[in-house]
Amino acid sequence: MEEPFALIDRLRRAAALVAPGDDGGMESGRGFEVRLAVAQLHEIHALSEGEAASGAGLALGCALTVGARPILWLRTEAAERQGGRLHGLGLVAMGLDPAELVVVVVADDAALLRAAADGARCPGLGTVIAEGWGAMRGLDLTASRRLMLAAEASGVLMLVLRVGGQVVPSAAATRWSVASAPSRALAAEAPGAPAYDLELLRRRGGPAGARWRVEWNRDTQSFDPAPLSGARLPLVADRAVAGPAPAPVRGAG
Repeated sequence: MEEPFALIDRLRRAAALVAPGDDGGMESGRGFEVRLAVAQLHEIHALSEGEAASGAGLALGCALTVGARPILWLRTEAAERQGGRLHGLGLVAMGLDPAELVVVVVADDAALLRAAADGARCPGLGTVIAEGWGAMRGLDLTASRRLMLAAEASGVLMLVLRVGGQVVPSAAATRWSVASAPSRALAAEAPGAPAYDLELLRRRGGPAGARWRVEWNRDTQSFDPAPLSGARLPLVADRAVAGPAPAPVRGAG
């Protein structure tokens, strides 16, 4: 784990490499495109530990799609023990420049939420991903509202990635579930692009319940509709909806 001053210095250097993310919402261009609104909190649920890689792939893809870099990826020690470290080659294969990523491992869920709130307040970041496994104690309406307010103020894309935990009420603008899907094999039966089955569980101010199958297009940095049919790209080793952005959450008092 990095010392605080060293971490801050790395974030500043990374922020100088890229422009901040845009303020686009979920758009529908070529029939379907996952493009989460920045300056908002969104939740991604991988409903079992076996789908941790799918959750990681969706979270990273959402950040890359809107150009919300650099990325601060926060993980608990439990995530490192249960899921292994993030797979560097998988991240690069998605199209991420390693210079635009800082990974921080914290002790527990309480530390994760504190670090996420601090990161969400930092306008020099593009995306903050807070990855928690299991129950993720402390994530309630109050904590999620704090994350939303911080993201709205800074312009950061705030993603809470939950692996294997139950859905609880929160202030998130959208909530998604994700699972891996078969991908199309390339020439010579080479593994195809990562594919995902998505369900929109909640959308603040709009309908939910829709489902899609999409695959990641590294060349265009976007999710495309996926035909039904082989392999997935591991992002963990060893083992976004059409319409305008929702109304902001306002602080009271």
